[in-house]
Formats: sequence, structure tokens, C-alpha cells
Amino acid sequence: MRLPIIASVLVLTISVPLGAIDDKIADRLWESSKVLDELVNAPDADIPKDLLKKADCVAVIPGLKKAAFGFGGQLGRGAVSCKKDQGKGAFGPPVMISIKGGSFGFQIGGQEIDVVMLFMTPDSMKYLMRDKVTLGVDASAAGGPKGRAASAETNATMRAEILSYARSRGLFAGISLKGAVLSPDKDANQNLYNQEIEARDLLEKGNLAVPEPARKFVETVSRTSSGN
Repeated sequence: MRLPIIASVLVLTISVPLGAIDDKIADRLWESSKVLDELVNAPDADIPKDLLKKADCVAVIPGLKKAAFGFGGQLGRGAVSCKKDQGKGAFGPPVMISIKGGSFGFQIGGQEIDVVMLFMTPDSMKYLMRDKVTLGVDASAAGGPKGRAASAETNATMRAEILSYARSRGLFAGISLKGAVLSPDKDANQNLYNQEIEARDLLEKGNLAVPEPARKFVETVSRTSSGN
């Protein structure tokens, strides 16, 4: 009689963490769409709309945390969606990503910030297909310019492949993420798509259906990048 009880306890013990992981991924995608919407539409945010339209990929890291090590370690998880057909098509299914390491030198302070990254070139999109990419080393990165009508042709920072923005405690600024390591969150991707899948397959093919928890994020990326 005790065996079925023990088996039931084991099933519950195993199933609860799995369910929790699903919820966390869904929450991460929902928070990512909320952060992007707020940063694009806030009166004082000033992410240039023309840059959003030109971006091949848009990544969001909600609640990037500073680790309490005294030397500036950071850790965050989020999602990125890229245009299909080598940057010419619609935004495709997202890749779950993580970012960590480095002293980012956040000028805006705070222990937790929201980050938006714009990938401005076809090469910058290719970096996402690797196991990891170090910003400022493998790919040039810079704090993005502010201003609704900022011109890519006249701003020196536009030579960067990746432009980054951040918000902390109501303050907004372009920030440099130099030294940060960006990589696919393989466990989260497997959980979201219910199969082992490489970032390369998601970004190159883009023919998988967007999972239900990710639809709002992809829709928000598409809408904000179209200027609507």
C-alpha cells in the first residue's frame, strides 16, 4: 500500500518544478513585451523609431540584476525576435537568451534594470546563432542614442552593430554592455518549443509556429518596429 503513495509523492515532487519553469518562461515573455511597449511609448524614453524600423533583431532583458559581488557582476534572462528572410521579412519565433558577466558601468544606477537591444546589421543577427557572443569583443556594441528622430547617418554610435537602452527606477539612458556575454538559454528554448532546438534553426528558418506564450512578445516587437 505504501508504494503507490511514495510514487505519487515522487510524481508531485518532479512535476511541480517543471510547471514552475513553464510559468517563469511565460512570465519572462510577458514582461519582455511590457518593457518594450513602455520604453518605446513613454514620453521620456525616446528610443528612435527609425532605428527600431531598421533593426534586424530586437532583444529585451526585463529585470537585469546586479550581483552583490562588489565588482559589478550581472545576470539577466529575456528573449529576442529577428526578421525572417535575412532581415527582410516579418519577425519570427523568439529565441530565449541569457546575459551575464562584465562590469557594464550602468550610469543610471539601481540594482535592477530593464534592457532593450537593437541588432542593426545582418552580421549582428548571425552572432545570435553562436553558443555565446561577447559584446564589444565579438560584436561592436554601444549605448543607443536618444531622440525620436535620431539619424543613423549622422550619429557616431550608429557604427555599432548592437545598440542598447536601459531603464532603472524611472530613469532612461543608452548604455554600453561591453564585456557582457550573450548566449541562448537552451533549457528555456527546449521548454518553450517542447523539443531540443538550436538558436540557429529558429533564426535561419523561422518556420516554427510562435508558441502561445510568445505571441504577445512577437506582436509587440512587430508593432513597435513598424511605428504603430
